[in-house]
Amino acid sequence: MLKLTAPRVIAFSAYWYRKLELDEAVFARTNTALAKALQNGKQLTRAELLTLLQQASVATSDLFRFTYIMMRAELDAVMCSGGMRGKQHTYALLDERVPQAHPLERDEALAELAKRYFTSRGPATLKDYIWWSGLTAADARTGLEMVKSQLVSEVVDGQAFWLAASMSPVPNSALSAYLLPNYDEYVVGYTDRSAIFDDTHLPNMDSRANPLFNNTLIINGKIAGTWKRTIKKGTIEVEAKPFTSLDEAETHALAAALTRYSRFMGSPVTLL
Repeated sequence: MLKLTAPRVIAFSAYWYRKLELDEAVFARTNTALAKALQNGKQLTRAELLTLLQQASVATSDLFRFTYIMMRAELDAVMCSGGMRGKQHTYALLDERVPQAHPLERDEALAELAKRYFTSRGPATLKDYIWWSGLTAADARTGLEMVKSQLVSEVVDGQAFWLAASMSPVPNSALSAYLLPNYDEYVVGYTDRSAIFDDTHLPNMDSRANPLFNNTLIINGKIAGTWKRTIKKGTIEVEAKPFTSLDEAETHALAAALTRYSRFMGSPVTLL
């Protein structure tokens, strides 16, 4: 999968590579330094790897430059996410952390990625898949064609939506609410979000005016507001900002979502 998608991400990043004075020689040097630091099962935090690169005389005063160095090491299959160290994320060598898998031929990879996308995120369109995968339109279409027999499609307003044949209809039930983080796949997995988000609420987002960057409050499948948390000793304070006033049923659904979040975090939650 990485071999299939990495070249496109690297190509998209070319402008920033030039702007940040990053070339293949620099990446070879930084990848070697990162691999050496993480060998033998070591898992280091982002701050520790930043210090390590500085000690190796790599210019990282521009944190954006450091971000692209780290991203390239992941694209080059040098490192990946490691385990949590307390509340901090770490990085580990990909070869040491990820079990060896049977390599896929390119067409196999195109088919597998398409199948995984539409079975996990369907109903979705080909356009959604192109956005999410970063593949060319031709490659995305090729992958979809190879797995069409394993999917079903529905045409809505002239658009073909693809989904897993085994997917059951969602029953009509009581209102549900969810507290989703920014960059959640429910939002980032699609280029057309009109089914779940009304653009008239963009001014209620942060200064970037994009639901991708905000923690979102989902009520009955739609983005109904934003939320943020403050972790304090003994409790987590949650501030919810619905776009409109919640009725009684929606308020109960939000309370249920807060209860689930409290259970997940293992801490009491206070709604401000």
